[in-house]
Amino acid sequence: MSAADVVHWMLTALFAAGAVHALRDGVLARSSGWRSRVDHVLDIAMALAMAMMPWTSGYMLPRLPQTVFFAAAALWFPLTAVRRAQKSGLVDIARRLPHAAGMAAMAWMTYLTAGSSHETLAEGISSAHHTAHVGHSTGVKGGDLVTGVLALYLLVCALRSLTRDMPPLCGASGTVDVATSMCGPYNHFWHGSMALGTAIMLLMHC
Repeated sequence: MSAADVVHWMLTALFAAGAVHALRDGVLARSSGWRSRVDHVLDIAMALAMAMMPWTSGYMLPRLPQTVFFAAAALWFPLTAVRRAQKSGLVDIARRLPHAAGMAAMAWMTYLTAGSSHETLAEGISSAHHTAHVGHSTGVKGGDLVTGVLALYLLVCALRSLTRDMPPLCGASGTVDVATSMCGPYNHFWHGSMALGTAIMLLMHC
C-alpha cells in the first residue's frame, strides 16, 4: 500500500464519519429546522462523494451531474441567507461561506475529472496527454488559481474552527461549565476537520 493510499483511506474514514455526524446531529435531530436539514443533507452528499472519490477512478459515478449539483449547493448556502435582515444576513452569509467553499471545491474537482475523463474516452490516451500538455501552458494557470484560492480559504477555515475553542477549554475550571460548553467545540471540530480534509483532497486531486 502506497503513502497516497494510506492518505486516501484516512480521508475516506474522515468523510464517512462526517456523513454519520451530519445525519445524526443534523437531519435526525428534532430541533433542526427545514433549512438546517437541507444544509446537513447537502453536507452528507458531499461527504459521501468525497469518501468515494479516490476509489471510483472517474468512471463509476457520472461527474457532470455531480458538478451541477454541487455548484448549485455552493450557491444554496449564501443565497438562503440573503433574504434575512441586512445586518444579521451578512453575519449569516459569512458563517455559511465555509460550507459554500466546500461545495465549490467538490464541484471543481468533479468538473476537472469530467473534463479529463471526456478527453480520454473521446480522443484516446495520447491525445489527452497532448491536450493536458497544451493546457499546462495556456489554461491551467487559471485552474491552479481556482484550486489555490479554494484550498487556502478552506485551510484558513479549518485552522480557525479547530483552534477557536482552545483558550476557553484550557482555562476552564469547572466541570459543569466544560460539560455544558462542549457542544460548540464539538461542532467546530467537525467543521474544521471536514474543511481540512476537503482542502487536502483538493490539493491531491488537482
